[in-house]
Amino acid sequence: MKAGASGAVLKRERVRDHILQLIEARRPGDAIPSERSLCAELNVSRPTLRAAVDELVAAGLLVREHGRGMFVAPEKITQELVSESQGMTLPQASGTWSSRLLEFTTIAAGARVGRKLSLSPAADIVYAARLRLVDGAPMAIEHLHIRADVVPALTTQELEAGELYEHLRQRHHVQVSDAVQSIEPTVVSQAEARLLEVPHLSPALLFERLTTDDTGRPVEYVHSIYRGDRYRIVSRLTLNSSPTGGQAPATGLAPGMEPATDTRWEVAPPTLR
Repeated sequence: MKAGASGAVLKRERVRDHILQLIEARRPGDAIPSERSLCAELNVSRPTLRAAVDELVAAGLLVREHGRGMFVAPEKITQELVSESQGMTLPQASGTWSSRLLEFTTIAAGARVGRKLSLSPAADIVYAARLRLVDGAPMAIEHLHIRADVVPALTTQELEAGELYEHLRQRHHVQVSDAVQSIEPTVVSQAEARLLEVPHLSPALLFERLTTDDTGRPVEYVHSIYRGDRYRIVSRLTLNSSPTGGQAPATGLAPGMEPATDTRWEVAPPTLR
């Protein structure tokens, strides 16, 4: 790398760190100094400053409002994942969650969903699309596919109020016990952007989850789009010293990591509601 290019990167990093300090010292919605004043204070060009600001806007830490300036973004909704998950229990994600039902119908499973739920493509499933909100702000779009034979009397009220898995246990006698979930980055489509109130192609997190009951039968397949600017995942791992005098146990875990009943900390869903 050329020295000039390296210097530009370091300068932008210095600007970014300074703005992060300003953000950390303020509350959501507070203004930060104007671009002109920051350029003068840091002795950098407007393009250098804007590159750092654009990065922080894309990361969901700053909000730029035309004609008004720059403001500290709303706090992100944090979901914690733990290495010692027990059943379907997770620390609750922050904020007050609610749901708005977008679609609710019974359809044929089709080939792809049928394979996931171990059903014939012609078998009936309940399909529901929900807009998930936190403190009234749109946070995610969920697409649920549930075996119709296990929820013949599922209602719109159950999908909009309370915890879905609690309804499955208490009203439909479906004992959910395990879930395998993947998380990967994506961007929102135009339709998703309208529902989530973000620009088209904004960063997002794609969750896919397959839930099974206590007999090992797949009962639910879900894929969800979560706003990348407002939602984050934090993992908590248990790191203990090895009980065998420095030799890691033969569990396939990293040295010092305590074995758990299920070492796949990523399997638990982000919000089991």
